[in-house]
Amino acid sequence: MTDAAKVVAVTGASSGIGEATARRLAADGHRVFLGARRTDRLEALTEEITAAGGTAAFRRLDVTDAADVRSFVSAARERYGRVDVVVNNAGVMPLSPLEALRTDEWDRMIDVNVRGVLHGIAAALPVMRAQGGGHFVNIASVGAYEVSPTAAVYCATKFAVRAISEGLRQESTGDIRVTLVSPGVTESELADGISDPAAREAMKTYRAVALPASAVAAAIAHAVSQPPQVDVNEIVVRPTASAQ
Repeated sequence: MTDAAKVVAVTGASSGIGEATARRLAADGHRVFLGARRTDRLEALTEEITAAGGTAAFRRLDVTDAADVRSFVSAARERYGRVDVVVNNAGVMPLSPLEALRTDEWDRMIDVNVRGVLHGIAAALPVMRAQGGGHFVNIASVGAYEVSPTAAVYCATKFAVRAISEGLRQESTGDIRVTLVSPGVTESELADGISDPAAREAMKTYRAVALPASAVAAAIAHAVSQPPQVDVNEIVVRPTASAQ
């Protein structure tokens, strides 16, 4: 562990970008505290990181529950003494055309993708203020900058994450850093949640060229590794061979 080692809480850490971020940051010498609903995966990941010489722990987490997110952040602080970075990564993407009226899926995206980020900020911001600093890394998408068919609500949630991140940055007095990371198509389980047949089929073509999750984790690691006086505000990461 280096002098620059930080305590990093990662939501949605059981797969995809969250899992890759946990591996990368732990390998970089940071202490990671992992949250997700699938505790079997978190346990396996924690054991793997620990076996490799890293420092990791986990707790079951539902980001749609504000009290649960507060408990998650509190548990990280109790275990490691502080919380330096929160990676608000948990997200869902059940795409469908608006005319399909899948309102339950709209609500789920709003609850996880928007409220989940707000819950993470609400839980950790007082902790970071009290300890004299901290860093939020909020995971959005290229969908935070553009809208495509079947993705109207998903993109709306990512536009919201972008706006929330910029608002938090502007309100910071220099002690809180804010980074928005917006990946293009990335290897993950997000598309598995698409129940609309047409949207699911279209996504197969859209995702033909995809970034490995480790590439996004590297971008997050870059932002986290900067000295205190440097705030990397936005990173957009796309596959080289894709226009998306």
